[in-house]
Amino acid sequence: MSKAETPLEQFKRATSSTVRAMAKNSELSVVFSTNGRGISGDELRLPTPAKNLPKEDVQRIRGRADATALNLRYHDAKAHQKHKPSDSQAAAIFDAVEQARCEALGINRMEGVAQNLAFLQEDTFTQQGYGNAVTSEDIPLHDAMSVFARQALTNRTATGVAGKIAEIWRPNLPPEIFQTLDKLGQHLSDQAGFARTLQDLLGQLDFSLEEDEESESDREDDQDQQDENSDDQDSKQQTSEKSAPMEAESGEQGDSEGSPDDSGENEGQQMEGQGQETAGSPDRSAEFNPDHNYSQISGYKTFTTRFDETIEAQDLCDDEELTRLRELLDKQLSHLQGVISKLANRLQRRLMAQQTRNWEFNLEEGLLDTARLTRVVTNPLHSLSFKQESDTEFKDTAVTLLIDNSGSMRGRPITIAAMSADILARTLERCGVKVEILGFTTKMWKGGQSREQWIEQGKPANPGRLNDLRHIIYKKADAPMRRARKNLGLMLREGILKENIDGEALLWAHSRLQARTEHRRILMVISDGAPVDDSTLSVNSGSYLEDHLREAIDLIEKRSPVELLAIGIGHDVTRYYKRAVTISDAEQLGGIMMEKLAELFAENPRDKNPSPDSGTRRKRQ
Repeated sequence: MSKAETPLEQFKRATSSTVRAMAKNSELSVVFSTNGRGISGDELRLPTPAKNLPKEDVQRIRGRADATALNLRYHDAKAHQKHKPSDSQAAAIFDAVEQARCEALGINRMEGVAQNLAFLQEDTFTQQGYGNAVTSEDIPLHDAMSVFARQALTNRTATGVAGKIAEIWRPNLPPEIFQTLDKLGQHLSDQAGFARTLQDLLGQLDFSLEEDEESESDREDDQDQQDENSDDQDSKQQTSEKSAPMEAESGEQGDSEGSPDDSGENEGQQMEGQGQETAGSPDRSAEFNPDHNYSQISGYKTFTTRFDETIEAQDLCDDEELTRLRELLDKQLSHLQGVISKLANRLQRRLMAQQTRNWEFNLEEGLLDTARLTRVVTNPLHSLSFKQESDTEFKDTAVTLLIDNSGSMRGRPITIAAMSADILARTLERCGVKVEILGFTTKMWKGGQSREQWIEQGKPANPGRLNDLRHIIYKKADAPMRRARKNLGLMLREGILKENIDGEALLWAHSRLQARTEHRRILMVISDGAPVDDSTLSVNSGSYLEDHLREAIDLIEKRSPVELLAIGIGHDVTRYYKRAVTISDAEQLGGIMMEKLAELFAENPRDKNPSPDSGTRRKRQ
């Protein structure tokens, strides 16, 4: 342990090690952030405690960490889904009691874990206001059942708010419920047997489980299979997760289940008349509706968006690692810093030369208009005249950089992209232009929780997009670059770059830019290839994602006031975008970005017809 390590760093390291050990998963990534949100793919996000490590913060975080680690170790999602009822309230009880089973396995073996989980339960119930509950109507049944299940499985009497919940709900439940709860303890280490007994309990609570009934032979087979696999289930899942990135990088094909191409289930949501547009100047006769769900164009659909995330870079990595990654980025590109900075200075000179200064005269306050002093001298009855510079049209601009964060960008391309974005953002910021930097990838290789849900539901045909999106915000448009600079180092973090679904990312970035108040908005896309997601393409047509990307581009280029351009790194993007350039070497990226933006600013903005007031004079600076 380093002597320079702070108590906060020691706490993070110890908690991370404990979680991996309890979950029996050495590959699990534990991230501390201001917005800890539980498990996401192969990462566990926990909130960062205050620097002085208050006791309550420590116990709360340890409780969350323990609860998640025990779930990862003892919970089999497929077995759970097999027995889970379809009724929403019954399903909530089923989930809550199953989590109680996982936690009970830790509580019965480790007293420290028991204390952490007891604190977490009390803290959660208190925040939900159950301490003020009077009747059972004030407390959901699934929370009450989790309390009763924990009591039965651990032989520990509920206290505090949990005890109050038990006291309120117990008179409302028949005695056989508590007998069945006691039976659950016989299957504590047998998830399938536990689930079947839990189904009996739900039946006693008058929930209909007709769709979930199994034959006796199926139950016996299920029991045998569960017993056979209980010892090695966790290791199999970990092996599968570890091998996925290697398989994706080696270019192996994904599964081939399902039938190809959706035949247009969402045709009614297509833009009318889009096919009749010409390839010439944009036709904006049809109004662009930013509230419409344009991800559904041309029959494109998503199996589920439940597991997608839009997240800020600092929430994917703790502050210390972000600092280290940024230092690594600076070190790798130290020899290019001078070259790119010269390009940036050249761009700044060109942009500043294009600005038009607007002055308003004959004002009652502002800067003294010295040109009119002679009028006051010759005629004292004239009042002094003042002037004031108004905002320039050039400054009324926002630029979004959308960077492909796919695995094929790993190495030199993503490093150059990160540094070029940094230099460009700082340059435009000096010129008064707002800049947003975004990235897009997926949370997992070859499908994540979306694919698991698809499999659990029997692999329905034509599922559409079948992976979990991860859209990353590196810098918001209104945030100063000095605060966001460190975030760009995240692109160098191992495991961040996975697969790329360009069409939805393009529409996401466009919607953010469309919501800006600036009159001129520019979207620059940086990518090194066509959209690729093995999980989606294995169950749809081979051009499924590419077709959607083309539709998204066509929609923006023809119907939106946003100006779109693209830079392809070793990949011809001119076949997708009307305004595009392809570079053969990543080191050309900085210069090309500067040049293309300079060309854009040299042009007259589209749909912009300024009409100065009669009291305004203009001159070139």
